[in-house]
Amino acid sequence: MRSRADRLQPAVDQAQERRDHAMQRLAEQQQKLARAEHQLEELKRYRHDYAAGQDGGMSVQALLNRQQFIDRIDQAIAQQVTEVQRQQRHLDHARSHWREAHAREKALDSVVNRYREAERKAEDRREQSDVDERMQYRRPTGLTR
Repeated sequence: MRSRADRLQPAVDQAQERRDHAMQRLAEQQQKLARAEHQLEELKRYRHDYAAGQDGGMSVQALLNRQQFIDRIDQAIAQQVTEVQRQQRHLDHARSHWREAHAREKALDSVVNRYREAERKAEDRREQSDVDERMQYRRPTGLTR
């Protein structure tokens, strides 16, 4: 007959797989957020560099075109800010999912460890009882003549 710990082991294994999968998703989401933040910083840097370019000696049409381009960069920055926020929400969700999976795996593992410890103690008691019983029926040595 299988022990309670052995019967629960498949649930522990499954919980570990879920935790590992959640950890992988968390790492992937951290990378996505980092890429989105990097792209935002690149857009901001590009806008700054472009806007800091010289304005002197340009025609009115060139200045209007330049301002329209800066406006488009600003729109791209706003969209990227929205994307960074979206990726942050996904990261928060992935982190929450990982925490739940980790807590479940830890709880199941703790239960299995308690069952194994109880089984070990019960086995130790049985062995001690067997030794005590054998010692009780053992003939005393050195008293025979």
